[in-house]
Formats: sequence, C-alpha cells, structure tokens
Amino acid sequence: MALLGENGTGRWPPWSRMQSLNEMTEEAGIDFDQFIESIKNQASIAQMSEQFQVSEKTIESLQDHFFHYGIGSVQGGD
Repeated sequence: MALLGENGTGRWPPWSRMQSLNEMTEEAGIDFDQFIESIKNQASIAQMSEQFQVSEKTIESLQDHFFHYGIGSVQGGD
C-alpha cells in the first residue's frame, strides 16, 4: 500500500520513466537499427562489442535492458 501525503497523494508520481533503448544506444554512440539487427541475427556480445567499438559490458547492459524492458518503457505505479 502506498503511503499518502497530506494532500491525499502518494510520495512519487504514479509512473516512472527510464531511458528508452533508442536513447541508450544513442548515448553509447551505437546505431539503434544496427543494434536491433545484430540482436535479431543473434550476434555474440563479443561480435557486437567489436562491431560498435564499445565495451562488452556496454553491450551486455543494452541487451539486458532490451530483453527485460523492450524498446521503450513507461511503467505505472498505480
């Protein structure tokens, strides 16, 4: 149960927004469409790291986000 403030509303907004995968790939300097194509083609993390010239940790993080949240994520808190 959410705790209510004095005005009868919760402490946090009823939604949270995290970066979309498109925003995350752009921030990492990776072409979004090529990234999705590499996932589709089942490229390994090492292959993608080499292709996009970023660390394997960056690719792992982006893949984890994709498989957990999808391309974009706005989650409700109701």
